[in-house]
Amino acid sequence: MANITTETRADFQAKVKPVKAKIEEALKKEKDMLLLMKKDSAGIEYKKLLLCEEMLYVSTLYMSINSLSETILETKNNDALNDARKMIYKAIIYLEEIVSDTVDCPYADIAPRLEKISNTPLEKRFYLVRKMGLAIQLLVEAFGDNSKWKWSFVELRGRFAVVAKNLIDMKEGAKSYFDPASPDHDNTVLYIRLLRKLLDKSASEYRDRYELSTRRIDDMRLAINFLIALRRIAMILGESEESEEIKKKAVVWKGKMENDTKSGASK
Repeated sequence: MANITTETRADFQAKVKPVKAKIEEALKKEKDMLLLMKKDSAGIEYKKLLLCEEMLYVSTLYMSINSLSETILETKNNDALNDARKMIYKAIIYLEEIVSDTVDCPYADIAPRLEKISNTPLEKRFYLVRKMGLAIQLLVEAFGDNSKWKWSFVELRGRFAVVAKNLIDMKEGAKSYFDPASPDHDNTVLYIRLLRKLLDKSASEYRDRYELSTRRIDDMRLAINFLIALRRIAMILGESEESEEIKKKAVVWKGKMENDTKSGASK
């Protein structure tokens, strides 16, 4: 255990003071924005996008407090990391309120929601998604491999995958994906590659959580829904063989879920 002296503690407090001031300033900005949104709902979706970015910024500030703690006090600051985790959840919730938290649904159902943020270019949405992914990665690494939040991070990454998927208009995305002349071509290709990776990872992680931890049937059901969402992308891109492979996998997983339910293995 680290030997924390009066001097090192004072040094730590001095260095985190400006960081805490930035956190307070950002949270006040959030509070003021929420009050404004209650009074005037015009452009509320764009305001929530801004709040999402602000919460990600605050999460990095909390993680920097942990970094200072590890450097100066030679100990992890779990309180700061827990606050960072809460801020990332808030960021995700703001996006869920814009584009929904539905794992798998027809893209036509998302279209009316996306229309409300149509002035936000794909490039900016992709940047926001990457920023959120990086914040989550940094948080998981900061907590370490033996964190008590190990299985909770499955949900965090899963909810992130869902909002990332729902932020893109796949009807337009498919056009840009196959059109090298489109100004959004490169970003669309990279975005969809990332989405496929995120959805596949979440499907596997929810299945692992079911098998190795919870035995809750809703975890297995979510794993299957992530596969179905992944298949929907393959279908819209015209990848019939890939679509069929994912479908077979989903059928196998569903069969296992039903067998477990019959045998009483699920809770």
